Amino acid sequence: MQLDFFPSRTLTLYLAKLFVVRILAVLIMLVVVLLALDLLSETGDILAAPGNGQAEILRYASLRVPQLVSRFLPYSVLLATLITLVTLNQNSEVVAMKAAGLSAHQVLAPLLLTAAVIAGVSFGFNERIVTRANATIKAWQAAEYGPIPEVESGASSGVRSNIYLTDGDNILAASTLTGSGKDIVLTGVTWYARGPGGIIREQVRSARATYAAPGWRLENPVAFDVAGAVTQALPARVVGEALTPERIMLQSVDVDGQSFWELGESIAAYDAAGRNTDEMRAKWWHRLSGPLSALLMPLLGSIAAFGLARSGQLFVRAIIGMALGFAYFVVDNAALAMGSFGGYPPFLAAWAPFFLFLLVGETVLIRTEE
Repeated sequence: MQLDFFPSRTLTLYLAKLFVVRILAVLIMLVVVLLALDLLSETGDILAAPGNGQAEILRYASLRVPQLVSRFLPYSVLLATLITLVTLNQNSEVVAMKAAGLSAHQVLAPLLLTAAVIAGVSFGFNERIVTRANATIKAWQAAEYGPIPEVESGASSGVRSNIYLTDGDNILAASTLTGSGKDIVLTGVTWYARGPGGIIREQVRSARATYAAPGWRLENPVAFDVAGAVTQALPARVVGEALTPERIMLQSVDVDGQSFWELGESIAAYDAAGRNTDEMRAKWWHRLSGPLSALLMPLLGSIAAFGLARSGQLFVRAIIGMALGFAYFVVDNAALAMGSFGGYPPFLAAWAPFFLFLLVGETVLIRTEE
């Protein structure tokens, strides 16, 4: 028995089923509560847009659910681990398994296998669904929950939001970008003409801008002269002649809205242009290490599985397991932030917390139970 990593097939399926049911229950509870709170804060803004109603609220909810699932799945795995192991301990099932000759690692093996499957599903879910939801909801919010601009061909794919570009001392800002190359269309455009010292001399607003080769043609612009405090409508005007489509595409990369492979291509393009890629590389590596955090949770929460339930220390063990799990999330976020601005190498920022807490979990398990 000690040479087998997994217990019997029946016991493996029993433990895996318990674990999956509790993960789903905790995840649904968290998503429902957090979605309700989010809708309370956003419904007013959604309904403020002309023509919006219940359908738009449901659309917003459908975009937010994947984001909430992706963000709180690791927390759900941690809480489900503690609930499952505490229940097994209280019912003396862990004692029975150890009396049958199972080691602590064999008791946890079905949970680790289930967590590995969940990590794989989470990666695919993030790449296929969450990235698209991120890009869509950002573009929708940039349009103030109004109609999302469509590209010339009529498809609304490839929408990027909150574009901010510099042309010397001047600034070109746009709420959304659609299309690519010479077919780029900017909407909600503002051109800031600045003088020495960064002082704004003129502000020009336009609903739409297209590439004029060179520069960007503002359609029906309205200019505000800061010195004279005068607003006037202008004919079509070309601005930002140094801003090429290639430069705009580089500066408008939405890391959260790109898949793992698309982000890799963006990083390669940034490298070719001599741009800093630390932040993008850290998040690129985290696309792999993030879902794998589910694999750590049974290990970090395993302290709640062992020890006599009647000793009065089960609650303390559960608190320690929860503390270890949440400590991982704190360290992981801090390391990712450090890697984003160059404090850590991107690879180290993404993977160091995972391997650190893997060693911590193994050390605690071996020292206390093995």
